[in-house]
Amino acid sequence: MKKIILFFITVFALSSLMAQEPQRKMMGERKNIEVLKVAYFTKHLSLTTEEAEKFWPLYNSYTADIRKARGDNKDDILAFEEAVLNIRKKYKTDLKKILVTDERVNKALMAEREFMNVVRKELQQRMEQRKKVREQKITDQ
Repeated sequence: MKKIILFFITVFALSSLMAQEPQRKMMGERKNIEVLKVAYFTKHLSLTTEEAEKFWPLYNSYTADIRKARGDNKDDILAFEEAVLNIRKKYKTDLKKILVTDERVNKALMAEREFMNVVRKELQQRMEQRKKVREQKITDQ
């Protein structure tokens, strides 16, 4: 009886570990993307150290508000877009205090979309490369 219980506990523990591995990998990839995003924004906006210290807490609050709006308006795209517009208006004045010019503020507000496009293109290229490698392996057999 003890062996059976031990067997089931072992199987359960292993299956839990196997299920967590993709989550850990995804969390690691998400952290890598966040690091790349910080570098992209810093370079794209030419942030000084002082500006970055003020910018990132504000920007993180901004993205949290956008995420909340997305969750609150899952079924209503117009309400979501209106909420995003209101959030952008709300943060624009605070961003201008840090970034000084309207041009830099607009760059900051557009940088997220631009960064995601860069990430999306990179992922597409990687997927195409993997597909070519798989096709090559099939033809080599």
